[in-house]
Amino acid sequence: MVIGKGYEDRFLSAAEIRELASGALAKAGLAGKRVLVIVPDRTRTAPIPQFFRLFHELLGGQAAALDFLVALGTHQALDDAGLNALFGITAEERATTFAKTRLFNHRWDLPETFRTIGVIPAAEIEKIIGHSIGRLENGASVHRDVPVTLNKLIYDYDQIIICGPTFPHEVVGFSGGAKYFFPGIGGAELINYTHWLGALITSYSIIGTKMTPVREVIHRAARFIPTPTLCFSLVVKGESLAGLYIGPPEEAYSQAADLSSKLHMVWLAKPVRRVLSVMPKMYDDIWTAAKGMYKMEPVIADGGEVVVYAPHITEFSYTHGAVLDQIGYHVRDYFTKQWDRFKHFPTGVIAHSTHLRGIGEYDAATGIERPRIQVTLSTGISREHCERLSLGYCDPATVRPEEWAGREAEGVLLVPKAGEMLYRLKP
Repeated sequence: MVIGKGYEDRFLSAAEIRELASGALAKAGLAGKRVLVIVPDRTRTAPIPQFFRLFHELLGGQAAALDFLVALGTHQALDDAGLNALFGITAEERATTFAKTRLFNHRWDLPETFRTIGVIPAAEIEKIIGHSIGRLENGASVHRDVPVTLNKLIYDYDQIIICGPTFPHEVVGFSGGAKYFFPGIGGAELINYTHWLGALITSYSIIGTKMTPVREVIHRAARFIPTPTLCFSLVVKGESLAGLYIGPPEEAYSQAADLSSKLHMVWLAKPVRRVLSVMPKMYDDIWTAAKGMYKMEPVIADGGEVVVYAPHITEFSYTHGAVLDQIGYHVRDYFTKQWDRFKHFPTGVIAHSTHLRGIGEYDAATGIERPRIQVTLSTGISREHCERLSLGYCDPATVRPEEWAGREAEGVLLVPKAGEMLYRLKP
């Protein structure tokens, strides 16, 4: 079912990658077929330029069409320069060598983008969720029918290829596979539903777990898709490819997640009290840079602090900033115990709020909120704005990352490129 290789101690060579890809594509029999390749945006480390050229080499002369769709979820669309950079091509190459190839943004912001492809009944949802969520306030329940909408562009093609990396993920457990459908090119209904489900279970419990209720909901939704799908599941370490698994999305994802669990986790012997997460520029707002908190939360001691250091960031979210300004950042129970107050806001945005704030408690009788750890932003966002949304502030001009280095014995940890490696405590 799956063609693939993966290594813990070395990387795949270009020859190995080409051999795996050519074998899988030959087996798929795509001559004369219209092929759509779904890829991530630049918030994921992946050798997309390499695979863009490889697909052209192996399919360009055979397929009736070879186009690419960027799975934005609800991230910002890429302009022409951004698309060229993502695929590693020049404007001249795009106009000449790759003139027949169309590069699409997933236009999640346009209602006409979507088609309803099915509904997951409440009875199935009940079986999937089981006892993973304790007793909730009635209004915050997730036991209901879930409509499934998807970018209707897929109906213009005979074959879909997913090509993207797998890393530990705060909502699903691990990214990759069918997640490139939902939320990648999916509609708001399932995006909000799955993110809220993940928030109710909590990122703390989900992250780094291969099979979760959220992942199962995504797999169930993907079974409505009529177009044959082949998944290239990548496992990237640093900037290089350590694993490539090609096959049906569920199976390819599973093998990639197994390798990711070995390569993308850092195990500490004891908790730390302060972390400086230095965010690379591929994260351009807090919506994406919040991974600097998610990936560190499991190793921070009660009462500790994570500082998200990203002087280049000036926005909480280019897409959802207005909603975040209204709801702020709070622990899960702050919302569930005041559901009438918040039920009109998109649950996907509420979920992001709880993920960044982390686990904690809220006493509805006193109105006192007790997050387990402190989350501090050291970014281009002002102190007033951070504090108004219930987050800490640290002037980035006062932060010198080198002063955080080599202090693990003191319980102080520097993460130079945060966001993809998950930190956990040894059992």
